[in-house]
Amino acid sequence: MALPIEFEQRMQRLLGDEYPAFQDALARPQARGLRVNSLKISPAAFAGHAPFSLTPVPWAEEGFFYPETERPGRHPYYEAGAYYIQEPSAMAVGALADAQPGETVLDLCAAPGGKTTHLAGRMRGAGLLVANEINTSRAAVLAQSVERMGIPNCVVLNETPKRLAQYFPGFFDKIVVDAPCSGEGMFRKDGNPAQDEWTPELPAFCAERQAGILDCAADMLRGGGILVYSTCTFAPEEDEGTLSRFLERHPDFEMVQVADPPILFAPARPDWAENGNPSVAAAFRLWPHQLDGEGHFAAVLRKTGAPAEQPEVTFPAARTKKEQEAYERMIQPVLEHVRELPNGCVRQRKDRLYLLTDPRMQEVDELRVRACGVELGTLRKNRFEPSHALAHALPPAAFYRVCDLPADDPRVEQYLRGETFPWDGEKGWTAVAADGFVLGWGKCAGGIMKNHYPRGLRWVGR
Repeated sequence: MALPIEFEQRMQRLLGDEYPAFQDALARPQARGLRVNSLKISPAAFAGHAPFSLTPVPWAEEGFFYPETERPGRHPYYEAGAYYIQEPSAMAVGALADAQPGETVLDLCAAPGGKTTHLAGRMRGAGLLVANEINTSRAAVLAQSVERMGIPNCVVLNETPKRLAQYFPGFFDKIVVDAPCSGEGMFRKDGNPAQDEWTPELPAFCAERQAGILDCAADMLRGGGILVYSTCTFAPEEDEGTLSRFLERHPDFEMVQVADPPILFAPARPDWAENGNPSVAAAFRLWPHQLDGEGHFAAVLRKTGAPAEQPEVTFPAARTKKEQEAYERMIQPVLEHVRELPNGCVRQRKDRLYLLTDPRMQEVDELRVRACGVELGTLRKNRFEPSHALAHALPPAAFYRVCDLPADDPRVEQYLRGETFPWDGEKGWTAVAADGFVLGWGKCAGGIMKNHYPRGLRWVGR
């Protein structure tokens, strides 16, 4: 691999005798990983019958390495959201954040969705998860990832950090900032443009942008809350330097000494940054010559002070008789296809119904919302069409009609290609699944399963 000469010179200076091992690591094939979706299956259960050769990732209980010869991204389990393809080092961020059920969590720079879906798995569908992406096209990819993984308690936004800071002061228990960076840690990753786009001036430019994002995050975190900052670069300006300057601007933040950190994580190097804060040594560098993964930097910080008192958040429990009758009429079409829905409130927007699992989801209308809760389906004249999101948000047992096929059954591939296939089942909307993982909807009639898998997701040329 031909690295930029200025990058090589800097890394030689920083690493000294370690540089040859670092250089050799970048010349080796990248490590490949997948992270099991805990909303659909436990990591242990998946590993027990996975059709791939898997080795655990030491720093993420949901993560597994897989060999370069395997293709998990071209398998029905992937389409069903059973796992997320994620670079192994990147899994450290969600593991360090360790979001818990009931917490209020923000992933501020969230696309394409790796960290968001990791946070969601640990939250178990309880609490509020806000995933934001400033780039409109990338926000669409993020929303698709959230839908595929069946996350019920997520709001996907397409906003600037500054706008969010105005809207959510002191609001979140945890915030993840996987900041836009110079991408040096991804130089060897297949198809990544970071190396071609890198210039000697890029780290300083990125560091300035990171400062603005972190300042917004600081305003949105409650007292006692946790901020996880990460990059995929080796540049001290963006890692130890960005953190040191942040701590200088925000004396109400302190570094967290992580208990029992993974032995493969190296301590950060505040001495590499100009005016580096010594406490930044509690952060971590993930080096490709020391572990199986790309270059990464991660830090955990706490905002000091007592948390502001938060009002209790509950949906209105009482409805008038007229309101209750109207509500039951609204959700009746949905309950003709599924036995039950997660706890929450059903909301109608134009001709579409949505399930909101947290009352605060009703308060984001002034923001640019790409997805909110679970889209249940569309009300047509005299009929209801269930949504693809609803199929992913529920287990097979929740559906009245299920066509559950072995993953290697040819009809599964026919379905994913958008084709009809023979199925002697009850007439009506049917959840189509592979080994118990729901892929989407079909509509059975006359011994044929008509295909309702979304056109934009269909397999082509496979």
